[in-house]
Amino acid sequence: MKVMQLIPVVISLLVLGAHFLRYGWTFLFVAVVVLMVAVLTIHRPWAARTAQTALVLGFLEWLRTLFYLANARFDAGQPVRMIVILGAVAAFTLLSALVFQTRTLRRLYGLDQR
Repeated sequence: MKVMQLIPVVISLLVLGAHFLRYGWTFLFVAVVVLMVAVLTIHRPWAARTAQTALVLGFLEWLRTLFYLANARFDAGQPVRMIVILGAVAAFTLLSALVFQTRTLRRLYGLDQR
């Protein structure tokens, strides 16, 4: 059950890595995303918070991409249907950060301890 709850996080991180690779960003960005998936195996509070931070930053990157592409397509007179797709990907990425708030993952990563 614990692994199942992390599936949205892993999917979000892998799609983000593919996004970086698609746009020719350095291999370093892709490596960082893959490293974030590995960090999920470390059951410490800092690992969960690091993953959440990466997902929120990923959400912001999706929004940046959405606005850039929407403006470019609008200026070119092309349809901007991709707003719905990128908006959904951005929302999924942001919501993936919330899985660490579930009772199971809070216990697993020690987020309940003070």
